[in-house]
Amino acid sequence: MYKAKAFSAHSSTSPLARTSISRRDLTELDVQIEILFCGVCHSDLHQVRNEWKDVMPTVYPCVPGHEIVGRVTKVGPAVKKFKIGDLASVGCMVDSDGTCQACKEGEEQFCPSLILTYNFPDKYLGGVTYGGYSDSIVVTEKFALHVPENLNLAGAAPLLCAGITTYSPMKRHNVTKGEKVGVIGLGGLGHMGVKFAHALGAYTVVFTTSEKKKEDALRLGADEVVISRDANQMQKHAMSFDFMLDTISAQHDVNAYRRMVRLRSRIEAQAAQSSECLQELCALSLMSDVCFQDSCWPPQGPGCVGCT
Repeated sequence: MYKAKAFSAHSSTSPLARTSISRRDLTELDVQIEILFCGVCHSDLHQVRNEWKDVMPTVYPCVPGHEIVGRVTKVGPAVKKFKIGDLASVGCMVDSDGTCQACKEGEEQFCPSLILTYNFPDKYLGGVTYGGYSDSIVVTEKFALHVPENLNLAGAAPLLCAGITTYSPMKRHNVTKGEKVGVIGLGGLGHMGVKFAHALGAYTVVFTTSEKKKEDALRLGADEVVISRDANQMQKHAMSFDFMLDTISAQHDVNAYRRMVRLRSRIEAQAAQSSECLQELCALSLMSDVCFQDSCWPPQGPGCVGCT
């Protein structure tokens, strides 16, 4: 066990403060990473403020951060994927049981014994796991990813959460050249969605309530920007989208976007949604020929439209 510098919150109302935390010694399959950059995800804010207390209560002190990029400083004797000096990254997960059906199919995020990067039981040291707001981390090599040397490391860090969160649904639904994709919201998730949709060759339309974001949306690759408060602009795009990505976490009128997609198309909600919003998604799926899917974070439990 060794000490690492970190920033932690000691309550839901306290600011982050400098502290020292314990990191485990390497096992045979572990890598130790010097953290160079860590993105700030909105999930970090939710956790620090204990806003998910009903489903994932925060244990204090809390060291958040799951968009980690750094350089390998030590490797266990059985490590094969990494060597000292390699760039490496860590996302939202640091362990799973490796034996369940989900793990065997490469879907460790559905493992019932999943261990998240922070605020989850630490089977090595006790207490809970600590995240990337620190200068070092130890993880099993399976849960570390290689980072190309030619990437901007600070810019690459958000790919570990916001990036995969928006890329995954587009890949899953085969977004491709010639399709029309709507991205609802232009924040941390939304700007990633715009860049991916554009890179995949889709005609990309951003929906935002703010005129001030129009220039940014176009710069990021949007072909068009719709001000969602303008009924005429919304009507112009009725029933024309092949896929829509909803990245808004605040309560909003999901039904307005149901009218934007073609029959038998899909709207996928990727931001952390309120229970009221999840219920609305479920009801709209039953009432229309449009498929709504939610990423459901944090998990709401049995019966949740995003968990089933």
